[in-house]
Amino acid sequence: MSSSFFMKTKGKPKTTKKGKETVAVKRKADGDSGGKLRAKKQSKKYNEEISSDSEAESPAMSKKRQVTGEIEFDETPQEKKLRLAKLYLEQLKEEEEKRAEDESFETDQIAGRLQEEVLEQKGKLQRLIAKDLLPPDASEIRVLRGHKLPITCLVITPDDRCVFSAAKDCSIIKWDIESGKKLHTIHGGRKGTEDRHVGHTAHILCMAISSDGKYLATGDMNKLIMIWEAETCKHLYKFTGHKGPVSGLSFRKGSHDLYSASHDRSVKVWNVDENAYVETLFGHQDAITGLDSLSRERCVTAGGRDGTVRVWKIAEESQLVFHGHEGSIDCVQLINEEHMITGADDGSVSLWSVNKKKPLGTVKQAHGCHGDSGLEQPHWVASVAALHNSDTVASGASGCSHNSKVNVWKCGQHYRGLQLLFSVPVSGFINSLRFSSSGQFLVAGVGQEHRLGRWWRLKEAKNGIYIIPLKRKPSNAEEAKQTE
Repeated sequence: MSSSFFMKTKGKPKTTKKGKETVAVKRKADGDSGGKLRAKKQSKKYNEEISSDSEAESPAMSKKRQVTGEIEFDETPQEKKLRLAKLYLEQLKEEEEKRAEDESFETDQIAGRLQEEVLEQKGKLQRLIAKDLLPPDASEIRVLRGHKLPITCLVITPDDRCVFSAAKDCSIIKWDIESGKKLHTIHGGRKGTEDRHVGHTAHILCMAISSDGKYLATGDMNKLIMIWEAETCKHLYKFTGHKGPVSGLSFRKGSHDLYSASHDRSVKVWNVDENAYVETLFGHQDAITGLDSLSRERCVTAGGRDGTVRVWKIAEESQLVFHGHEGSIDCVQLINEEHMITGADDGSVSLWSVNKKKPLGTVKQAHGCHGDSGLEQPHWVASVAALHNSDTVASGASGCSHNSKVNVWKCGQHYRGLQLLFSVPVSGFINSLRFSSSGQFLVAGVGQEHRLGRWWRLKEAKNGIYIIPLKRKPSNAEEAKQTE
């Protein structure tokens, strides 16, 4: 008897639900009287025959269904759709809640950053860091040596990875801080070789690096300003115009505008991108000995023997004049947009606000005195540094080699008063000081002579760069971890 298994039948075959499978009930193809075939009951133990079209359920999948509590045989398609829809809605709800939490956290972070930026612009941001600082051990201080003559100035790159130093030997050295190795040396030339030597041929007195780390500027006794590509140390430009030694340089933060100060008593403004001179400002009555700036279109200067500190408002073409020290004001650094620190050869260190004509606080004989009884003289304060927008500053003295030191100070509330945190003994004239932007270390440039002259020489001192780590007290969580 021959018959086709695929013979067409009238009407659609009936189906019955068995779990997730559908069993078709077909009529007999061999002339059966049309009676319906009854589907045999399938075993509840999954031992039914499975066609080659279907996928066998693995034991792992079966176990997964048991664990998740999925109903295999009693759930209809409508029930399954409803269950999956509910599950999907729950997932959406969880995602929305998580997104809301993340957005709230991000909003708080942005608000915090914006608030900090506003306070920073107003000059009112004062991060309280000093209370957690600890004095470093002598063994932790590293000394880098490479210059033949006293180091006069240095800067740290914005990423805190490198230090540029310059000296009276007319050379510039780029150092890797982590390894202490020289990355590049720009050798100085002899006087009279300016036309054929790329570099300085006179004592370098000051240097500055742009806030993006692109440009390095250096100024010397020969009235010249050199512009270098900081990454490669390639010489780019030479600025001329000052009529005396260039004693101060600073890039305006966030720009490539350069401010320079000179013994000719003037301040000049340059645009490094355009290799252009902009303008000259006058006001000091004596040689300018130091200069600094931040992001505002202004700079501050120390006027040496004229006994003034000046704030130059470039856009307004005006200046503010401040009096306070009794001696020559040799160094100045901005702490934030409205506060600064200065040091003088009368041994004093002062804190200032741009809104007050007199210092907010002064420490006299900040580094002690030297000389015989009755003829004692205070140690000159040759350099100062500030950890920007914080309550931490530092000063460096010059004098007897056995008593030279770096003092780290805590500023009082609203920058009223200074409290000595600790001192770091350093042999020699501390001609330059810089905090790293992270606040993890302080760098001192030391020499046998003062950077601005040769009043006396300390033969025992070594010309070098001191890298001083700034340790901090462990937090409560760190202390608990150490205890465990």
